[in-house]
Amino acid sequence: MVIVKASEDSEKGVMPTEQELAEMGAYNEELVKAGVMLAGEGLHPSSKGARVRFDENGRTTVVDGPFAETKELIAGFWILQVSSREEVLEWVRKAPFRGGEVEVRQVFESDDFGDALTPELREQEDRLRATVEAQHG
Repeated sequence: MVIVKASEDSEKGVMPTEQELAEMGAYNEELVKAGVMLAGEGLHPSSKGARVRFDENGRTTVVDGPFAETKELIAGFWILQVSSREEVLEWVRKAPFRGGEVEVRQVFESDDFGDALTPELREQEDRLRATVEAQHG
């Protein structure tokens, strides 16, 4: 997962220019043609968001945005399926950004959970993935 960090502009709701949208569209097209892009989206500013906090008893509290720590907020993301850390970094370095920062994180796969993911839980996971793909595919 490639996490695009928020900026003061993205948190103010400043929209990209036509040129920036065209550059991002061309970049996304490269990712799709290479077969590595599974998803990618931009996010509205945190002023339109909320956080749900859970206490130790599972009770929840909703906190509405905006959130102050801009450097810790997310402005968008890509989910890329690649063969290595080096490959994802190669793709990310081609992104059409001028300033800013992205973070690269690996998504867990079923095998990463070891014995805690029992055959029954694995079957449930597979069934849920298939249902989501059928609903949205």
